[in-house]
This record gives sequence, C-alpha cells and structure tokens, in this order.
Amino acid sequence: MHAIRVVLAGAIAAGLVTAVRASTELEPIAPISAPFPMKQLQRPVFPDRVVDIRDHGAVEGGAAKNTAAFAAAIAACAEAGGGRVLVPAGKWLTGPIHLRSRIDLHLAEGAEIVFSDVFTDYLPVVLVRGGGIEFYNYSPLIYARDCENVAITGPGRLNGNAAAWWPWKTKETKEIFQLERRGVPVEQRIYGTEEAAIRPSFVVFFNCRNVLMEGFTIGSGPNWTIHPIYCEDVIIRRVHVLTDGPNNDGIDPDSCRNLLVEHCVFDTGDDCLVLKSGYNEDGWRVAKPTENVVMRWCSSRRGHGGLVIGSEMSGDVRNVYMHDCEFEGTDRALRIKSRADRGGVVENVWVENITVRDMQYEVVILNMDYTADRNATITRKPPVFRNINVRRVTGHGAPVAVRITGMDDSLIRDVHFEDVTITSTKGVIATHVQDLSFDRVTIAPAQGPAFELTDARGVVIRGAKAPDGLESFMKLSGPGSRGVRIEASDLSGAAQPFVLADGAPADSVTLVP
Repeated sequence: MHAIRVVLAGAIAAGLVTAVRASTELEPIAPISAPFPMKQLQRPVFPDRVVDIRDHGAVEGGAAKNTAAFAAAIAACAEAGGGRVLVPAGKWLTGPIHLRSRIDLHLAEGAEIVFSDVFTDYLPVVLVRGGGIEFYNYSPLIYARDCENVAITGPGRLNGNAAAWWPWKTKETKEIFQLERRGVPVEQRIYGTEEAAIRPSFVVFFNCRNVLMEGFTIGSGPNWTIHPIYCEDVIIRRVHVLTDGPNNDGIDPDSCRNLLVEHCVFDTGDDCLVLKSGYNEDGWRVAKPTENVVMRWCSSRRGHGGLVIGSEMSGDVRNVYMHDCEFEGTDRALRIKSRADRGGVVENVWVENITVRDMQYEVVILNMDYTADRNATITRKPPVFRNINVRRVTGHGAPVAVRITGMDDSLIRDVHFEDVTITSTKGVIATHVQDLSFDRVTIAPAQGPAFELTDARGVVIRGAKAPDGLESFMKLSGPGSRGVRIEASDLSGAAQPFVLADGAPADSVTLVP
C-alpha cells in the first residue's frame, strides 16, 4: 500500500484517501443575462478531499503508462465520497481516463497528461455519439457517462498525442450514417476496429449533469476536442483550446441544455464552438435539442467559425446567445449550416457586441446548402432557420460581409441586423429569404452592390448609407422577390439606388425617404 502524500500544508495522512480543506478561492461566475430564460449556473461542489495519483502508483516522466494508477486514484476518491484527484507537476503518460460522479480531475501548474497513441489501449468500446450517430467505439481519451458533479480543472495541460489517429480521416467507414435508416439497434452498432477507422473524441461527458471544465489547455486530439453529449448544466471557462489535425473542433455541445462558455481562447483547426443535435434519422429518433447556450468574452486566433450551429442539427438548436467576443483570422464569426435532408429547426439566436478582423470567408453565413457530408444520399426534409438577430458587429477584412442561402421550399426567415459596420470585398448576398431587416447597417464592399438579393421577400433596409463609388446600392433578382423597402437611407454614394434583374417585378422595391 502506498503512503499518502500530504498535498496541502498541515494535512494529516489518513489512509489511501485524505480529507483536506481547499485553500484556493475561485473567481466568481458573473450573473448570466440572456434574451431567453436561462438558469444561473454554478460550479459543482466537491468534498474537501484530495487524492494524489502518485499514491496509487503513477510514475512521472512520460515513459511509464499510468492508466491503472489514474483508475485506482479515481476509484479511491469516488468510493470515499468524492473530491479532487490531483495530477501534480510533471509529464504523465496514460491510456483513457474514465471519470465518476463527484470527481474533480485537477491538473496542477506544470502538469501535462500525455495520452497513449496505441489504439488498443482505448478498448473495450463504450457508447458514444459520433457525427450525430449513436454507436459503440473506442473510448474517448477522457470519458464520463451518467455522472453528476464532475470536473476537469487547470492550470495544466491535456496533450492528446493523436497524430497516429489522423490518417484514419481518409478511411473512416460511412456505414454509421445508414444505421438508423437500416433499422440497426444501437446495441448492435459495435465498432472500435482499425478497419472501421472511427476516431474518438478527446473529452466526452455523456449524459452528465453539473459539469465543469476550467483553466486548462487542451490540444492534439484524435477528432472533436471537448464533446458534451446529452448533458445539462455545463460550464466551460478559461480553457485554451489549441488544436491541429482533421475535424479538431474546439467545443461540440451535442443535444445539451444550459451551457455557459466564457473567457475561452480558441486556436483551432476546425470550428471553435459548434452546436450539434444529431444526424438525420438518428437525430430525429433521439429528439434532444441543444438549447440555452451562452458564449461570452471569448476570442479566436484561428478556426472555421467562432460560433457555429450544425451541420448535424436534426434534433433542433434554440436559445443561443453570443456576446462580447473577438475573432481574428477565423473563417467566419457566425456560421449556421445545414442541408436539404437534415430537418430540424434552428431558432432564437442572438449575436451582439462582436469585433472581427481578417475573416477568411464571410463574417456571417447562414446556409442550407452545406456540402461537406460523407452521406451522398439525399432524402429531402428541409431544415428551418428563423429568428436570428445580429447587432453591434464591426468587421474589417472579409471576402463577403454576409451570406444567407435558404431553399425554395424553406426560406430563411426573420433575420435581423442592427448597427453593423463591415468592410469587405463583397457585401450582403442573400437567396431564398423572407422578413429580413437591416437597421443602421453600413456595408462597404470593394466589388458589386452592398446588397445582392435573390428571391427576397419582405426585406427592409433602414438608416443605411451607401459608400461612395458603388454602381448600385442594391441588386434585386428573381420573380419571387417582392416587398423590399429602402427607408430613410442615404444612397448618394451609389450611381443608382437599385437595379432589377432576372425577372424581379418592377414594383418589388419601394424607396421611402
């Protein structure tokens, strides 16, 4: 039996687990104010108990594999009633870590957990959701299922050491996307083989409540990085997500409820915060939305999108609020993506007080023609996007300011922009839309009109100013266009206020002084 190390001054060893008084005062979490009813989330509370992994056989240095030591420390702490499992300074090699209720896995200053790159270390298989599909696969590097009051806290590092997994990207089986359509029960969806080549997510909390992730740095995972699935009451704060490799999203809440993401820094090879709720038939079967999400005071130096919804959103996403964030060099700031077979509803999204610089694509994009999908079969079941609100956004340097692409049988509706100023190569490009409004919006494109609208209905542009040198302020196309109004706007910088093209009715635009 290992002797207990005393981890706080003055604590007295009392067996394999020792109870101590925590001495660190944590920064309070500011009240949450959202444009929808939102629970005031609080950190989970843990017993005043600390278990050091070294006292269960862990060996520092990065050579000895400490999987059994982590498991023993977690078990000892959990069976004593819970508390903190301490990972001291140093490099600790391990296979998968499975957490339990009332456990705070704490990475001390200078601690680095390095995960094994031996695939068989992540067997036996566990229940996961990958790409919006339920099945059994290799264990995530850190995994918790059906837990309550569980945490990973910093300020150490989690190193996925996952380069060995990345070549699987090109050979992953597409079979999982047909499982629900073929009627295969979840308990028979067993993978976890090199032939199937399905990469696990890095951190997965599956059907957990009262989850905290705070203070650490994480990177180099096999696939998605932080992936809460079917969780409720989740706080992710002051986490630095530094990822490379294919599909290395930062944070992927998947059919989760009540989530706060704040003070996080993203430097990712894929999306930063991306909200999911299931893929097509499997998402409809599970029918759990992601709802009540607040993202605030975050920044990104790289990533495909700052706040992203989809493309797997068949179980619905609603009540989302991002505010006071900065994105530099990111592909997009707000991205909502889906396609013709997804179904599902995205609604009640608010974005405000955002600063962007040097976007790689659009500042804002809402599109239903997302094509990056491994399932080529399309069974038409259009998604719905509605009630999306963007205000107080300032952007400099983007190929396109705003792109909105709906479908002829599912128009994107009720989208509102207010106090937005964007300098870009092209302006607002919108197709198959209804009930859009732009209040006090200044779009300064280097090419083309400020607004290029096709099959647009019920659009109001109010209090705008046309930058000097535009050939036209707006181009309106399509026989379905109607009810477009330009109100109280200064169009003197444009050679003509609007042009009609491709069958747009002559009376489809009204100018109101």
